[in-house]
Amino acid sequence: MEALIKAFNNTCAGLSHALRTERAVRQEALVLIVAIPLAFLIGTGIWQRVAMIGSVLVVMAIELLNTCAEKLCDHVTPERHPQIKIVKDMGSAAVFCAIVLAAMIWLAAAAERLGF
Repeated sequence: MEALIKAFNNTCAGLSHALRTERAVRQEALVLIVAIPLAFLIGTGIWQRVAMIGSVLVVMAIELLNTCAEKLCDHVTPERHPQIKIVKDMGSAAVFCAIVLAAMIWLAAAAERLGF
C-alpha cells in the first residue's frame, strides 16, 4: 500500500509541475474541465460519455508524454539538432493524431444527439 501511495504522490507531483510549467497541458486541462459536463449534455449513453471524456484524457496523456520527450531532448542537447527536431516533431504529430481522434468522437456524439 505504501508503494501505491508513493506512486500516487509522484503522479500528483508530475501533473502539478506540468500544469505550472506547460501551457499546452494547462489548455488541455481546461478542455477536460469543460468536456466533463458537456459530455453529459451531449452524450446519449454511458459508453458515449466515457469515450468523449476518455478521448480528452488520451490527448492530455499524449501531451504529457510529448512534453517528457521534449524535456529529455532539451536536456541531452539544448542546441538545435536536426535529429532532435525530428523527435520533437513526431511527438507533436502524436498529439495531433489524438486530437483528431477526440474531435471525431465528439463530432459523432454531437451528430447523433442532433439526429444525423
